[in-house]
Amino acid sequence: MRIDFAVIGGSFAGLSAALQLARARRDVLVVDAGLRRNRFVDEAGGTSHGFLTQDDRAPAAIAAEGRQQLLRYPGVRWREGLAEDARVTPDGRFEFRVGDLVVSAGRLILATGVRDELPPVPGLAERWGRSVFHCPYCHGFEMNAGRIGIIAASPMAQHHGIMLPDWGTTTLFLGGVYTPSEEERAALAQRGTVIETTPVERIDGIADVVLRDGRVLTMDGLFTQPRTHMSSPIAQQLGCAMEDGPMGPFIRVHAFQETSVPNVFACGDAARAAGSVTLAAGDGALAGFGAHRSTMV
Repeated sequence: MRIDFAVIGGSFAGLSAALQLARARRDVLVVDAGLRRNRFVDEAGGTSHGFLTQDDRAPAAIAAEGRQQLLRYPGVRWREGLAEDARVTPDGRFEFRVGDLVVSAGRLILATGVRDELPPVPGLAERWGRSVFHCPYCHGFEMNAGRIGIIAASPMAQHHGIMLPDWGTTTLFLGGVYTPSEEERAALAQRGTVIETTPVERIDGIADVVLRDGRVLTMDGLFTQPRTHMSSPIAQQLGCAMEDGPMGPFIRVHAFQETSVPNVFACGDAARAAGSVTLAAGDGALAGFGAHRSTMV
């Protein structure tokens, strides 16, 4: 298949990017493997928060409506599957494979997202998206000003420890992951965050933190700092420059979300140190604008 624009990733960023191109009356192919990062929220029966006009709505419902609206445009094609084996061809186009289909695109938008690696605390992964989260702005309000626990996975736990007291009574479980400096301890104390140094044995119930000494501290919800990894190797295959963020690597982008590889654009969580549904949709729109404008120069 030969096409002007291809968007790899059909979640919030990819949908937003493709929508701009469709409205510019350009042909666009969206390839989606169906692995949205926030799918665990859907599995838990939860909802998305902080997205204007879509607050407290299931992420799957938002994405499904976005796809339905996008497919009303005649220039849009949708292909389910995993994009693989990307390369730059001698004529400057971009080629990749989806199953037995080989796609040649003049412009490429990577909205491939990331996957989360959680700390190896028994019981934590099973509650991911249910009572264990990573973004206070996305889930802090739902703690109802209650008891919030932070399971340290990296020094970024300090950042959570400073922020989360705005959403509830906060306890930071260090778990031997890192040792706060005296200055950091003072900052945490000023915010009212309690530091617990006893290692965490496991998580029980909804958000019960079982400590190695046998104590059980019941929380209303937990936050942790996952390590993020690229969900797809395509950016590396094409030679896109990467940045090292506090949570993991992400694709370096410039104005209008263009990567270091000309005519390749990136958006969403794969191109941010940290993101959200709202930011993904905004970045997707910029990537769509950028990809379209790049055909005029």
